[in-house]
Amino acid sequence: MEKKKILFVCLGNICRSSSAEGVMKLLVEKAGRTAEFEIDSAGILSYHQGELPDPRMRSHAARRGYQLLHRSRPVTTEDFSHFDLIIGMDDQNIYDLRQLAPSPEACKKIHRMTEYCTSHPQTNHVPDPYYGGAEGFEYVLDLLEDACAGLLSQC
Repeated sequence: MEKKKILFVCLGNICRSSSAEGVMKLLVEKAGRTAEFEIDSAGILSYHQGELPDPRMRSHAARRGYQLLHRSRPVTTEDFSHFDLIIGMDDQNIYDLRQLAPSPEACKKIHRMTEYCTSHPQTNHVPDPYYGGAEGFEYVLDLLEDACAGLLSQC
């Protein structure tokens, strides 16, 4: 069986995309479908390369049962050939991914995280919580749990 390969992308890969990776992995595990998926995350920029997710994000995620152990890495050209879905968090991520895509075919793999939301249908992006307070991190996790559940139901 061919695995469904999903890459989550945000700006620095230390808050939103690394959390989406953690949320999706746990949902897939709980559904007993781990063998069906390859899940990863990356950032548009490389300035956090090799770092663990933001400590505040890890703390909020841990309270919900998610372990965020991914080390930040930048999106590569190879990602566009390797992954089936490349999911950005906001308009800028989508724009940047389209600029990085090596072909029109690769652009077809790019989707917005909130496309998969069912409980937050009016939300059009996952905001970056980096410069905000605790409520921002919680809201991001709410959106990611909703979107990842919706994504899993479509796979």
